Amino acid sequence: MFKSILASFFIFFSIFSFSQTYEIQYENSYNGKVQPNQNPVIVWVNENENFILNTKIKEQKSDYPFEISKIEKPSNTIVSYAFLKQNETISTSDKESIAKQEFELTTQTKKILGYNCKKAVTKINSNTIEVWYTNDLKVKGGPSSLGQNLGLVLQVERNGNSATTAVSVKKIKQTGIDKIINKTIPATDLLSYRDLLWKSRFTTLKVFENEMINFSDQSKSDENIKRFANGTIILKKIKFPKISQGENIFVELKQQSNGDAYDRTGTVFFIPEEKSQTFFDGLEKGAKTLPLYENGNGKQYYGVVSTQNYQPTVELMRFFTAFGINKFNHIELKDKTWQTVSPFRQDVTELKPSLSEKEIWIGTFIGNYDKGGHKVSLDVTIHNSEQIVHNNNKVIPLFNTTNIMEMAGQDYATMFNNEKGLFVEFNLDKDLKNVQLKYITTGHGGWENGDEFIPKTNSIYLDGKLTFSFTPWRTDCGSYRLFNPASGNFADGLSSSDLSRSNWCPGTITNPNFISLGDLKAGKHTIQVKIPQGKPEGTSFSAWNVSGVLLGNE
Repeated sequence: MFKSILASFFIFFSIFSFSQTYEIQYENSYNGKVQPNQNPVIVWVNENENFILNTKIKEQKSDYPFEISKIEKPSNTIVSYAFLKQNETISTSDKESIAKQEFELTTQTKKILGYNCKKAVTKINSNTIEVWYTNDLKVKGGPSSLGQNLGLVLQVERNGNSATTAVSVKKIKQTGIDKIINKTIPATDLLSYRDLLWKSRFTTLKVFENEMINFSDQSKSDENIKRFANGTIILKKIKFPKISQGENIFVELKQQSNGDAYDRTGTVFFIPEEKSQTFFDGLEKGAKTLPLYENGNGKQYYGVVSTQNYQPTVELMRFFTAFGINKFNHIELKDKTWQTVSPFRQDVTELKPSLSEKEIWIGTFIGNYDKGGHKVSLDVTIHNSEQIVHNNNKVIPLFNTTNIMEMAGQDYATMFNNEKGLFVEFNLDKDLKNVQLKYITTGHGGWENGDEFIPKTNSIYLDGKLTFSFTPWRTDCGSYRLFNPASGNFADGLSSSDLSRSNWCPGTITNPNFISLGDLKAGKHTIQVKIPQGKPEGTSFSAWNVSGVLLGNE
């Protein structure tokens, strides 16, 4: 009888010891200073399994998405759970990462929370990581998967300045994990898991997916996509959510040749609809129905400047296609492995006031005369962020000389061959503070003696006074040779795609200039752009695509 009771006691004691669970809370510090407003890491650890989460998750107050990691013992399998949104959770497992960790074990020791700790050192992506661990509690775990085989990690320090340190260790009877992970969670592979978790952290508005932009009378609109100018313009109506002060907006375009071998002007734009006449009217009824701009050079330019009743398109991104990327990758050159897609991505957060809670036409244009043309995919992504570079609450479109309707008869922007250049009058209903002109400019045409290859000064005048002057020029075009398989090669050893150009390269984005204009009073104002445009040579001529919007605070 006594032996039976004694055996039962040892069995109970063994189970109790085996299942003893600790809760460790960690805090982050930098250069010895505890970081404010923390959401502390929480680790639940015993001999069977460890869970890594944080205080808000423990209290079930965390915003989506959030993640919990479980370390299964003794296999050291990392099981990750991603809570993407309400009723959408995925998981994945990793049996290899912990086994691959390598440490230099040192003889250094110190005490943390009264526990004897040893130091181990490792390198991760050129970062020196010091891990302080204890074996006093006979369990292994820590605030990350790092050092799970060493002991209970109580401090992780990176590069001698950033540290995650245990501030409390206590025994607990129950973790409460069953209240958080309370059902079977579908599993996926590790890369898919990471991709889905990453994408859940921001909002994606899908605009185009592998859509063709070409030149053909067979290009027709359908219920989803509007096509104009023989297919060189595509449009889709997009509804934007409310975008808060602390959110950033990015435009992402992926482009490939589908038959066209040349470098072409491209633009991603939206159509303002605040005035009685819009650029969309011109697309449907013809370019010549849009407001006319003349400056005395004998030519007529339609739809390029704002008027009392009209606003031109606003550029989200100016881009240039590479010479035949993907379609012409069969062209072989020694030591050249061609890229298969041109990725263009740009921050357009300054345009937030014109996008938030609006349903507007988003379009893409590529000037080409090829039946195969190009294929594009376009997304707009909205991200929560603490970075606030632009806090303007007003966007006023002023001009855009890019002849988006080129294949429907809209003329090239050659108005800079006249002293007047481009001249725009506009009226402010209210005072505008901290005003900037978002200005995008690129020079084109004329072959080797044209403005595409000759530096030309751009001068901007506000109310008749010179405000800003610069020479837009790109000298880095040779960096993008692998995006340009069909680029011509010259006797001097250069490729056409190598040549420096007036603010653009084949396969790149043109960055805008943000020109400070100070504070502007309510009332009438003028903006004038002057460029010493080169003269035509035979059938060759120069042109400048410039666009501008005012940014400011009312």
